Amino acid sequence: MLFIGTSCILNNYFLFILNFNTIIKSGAKFLASAFYTEAAKLFSLADKKKLRLSISSLCLADAHYILAKQKPEMEARKILRKFKVLVKVLPLDDKITDLALNSDFKDFEDAIQYFTAIENDQDVIITRNLPDFKESKIPVMTAGELIKSIKK
Repeated sequence: MLFIGTSCILNNYFLFILNFNTIIKSGAKFLASAFYTEAAKLFSLADKKKLRLSISSLCLADAHYILAKQKPEMEARKILRKFKVLVKVLPLDDKITDLALNSDFKDFEDAIQYFTAIENDQDVIITRNLPDFKESKIPVMTAGELIKSIKK
């Protein structure tokens, strides 16, 4: 997730969890939006090794499920293999599942994302869905907010 307040540098990389599902689920409308531009900037920074991105294993599984409905299986996997070089995939385990099941989150998937970030010592969660994380113990930002904090 590396941020304390607005930013914290750890090994000269920024670490955070990214809700990748937003990109896959939103399709063409997303590609035309500011959210796409901001996410693309984050991926570009990751590609240049200026920050490190993390996602939950659930994100990767969800992304595959959605891509496989739109593309042939091997093409979907090829896309995800290219994407995976930009991110670290964090594990989903029994503890995270228990924490999510017993949490006050209204959305179970948000709970999994949140506890994956917490249990893997991430410092910020990047999502368009800020209201669902209002009780977060770590900062929650949009991609645009993160980019602005990096430029400061």
